[in-house]
Amino acid sequence: MVPLSALWLPILLSAVFVFVVSSIIHMFLPYHKSDFAELPAEAEVMDALRKFNIPPGEYAVPRAGSMKEMSSPEYIEKLNKGPVAFMTFMPNKQPSMTGSLIGWFVYSVIVSLLAAYIVSNLAGPEAGYRTIFRFISAAAFMGYALALWQNTIWYKRKLSTTLKSTFDSLIYALITGGTFGWLWPG
Repeated sequence: MVPLSALWLPILLSAVFVFVVSSIIHMFLPYHKSDFAELPAEAEVMDALRKFNIPPGEYAVPRAGSMKEMSSPEYIEKLNKGPVAFMTFMPNKQPSMTGSLIGWFVYSVIVSLLAAYIVSNLAGPEAGYRTIFRFISAAAFMGYALALWQNTIWYKRKLSTTLKSTFDSLIYALITGGTFGWLWPG
């Protein structure tokens, strides 16, 4: 067993490495450009929605208030008539990249911290690079990737988008595992 306090450097450094690599992936590589499609008649749809002054939040249309309502003829008719959508409304302003980037870095630290917690209770200082790399990578992959699939399963996010983000998660996990393997005390 390795005390978690002995792992502060790989926890922080792996988060920094993941942050830098994810920035490179999203700024310079083209494969995420197709994650969101342009909405047909975007201006008209925005004009139509604007008059409702919808507050920021998550919405579903149509939305049933209960399980019983989901089987009602009225609700089924709404589904068949369409459109059917899950929507996220944000405040009417330029989104803050600063807040998102800080949140992403904190998230990366938490993934590394939890991976370190798991592996520090399983492996001692004598564990070799490959052992630490494998276990940390697996734990970090779970933190970065598995929850992405809920959005595809339940909210019909494009499979291709989830697969691309899962691939990114594999890269982040391998970076995290490599950092811990390199800096594992022992």
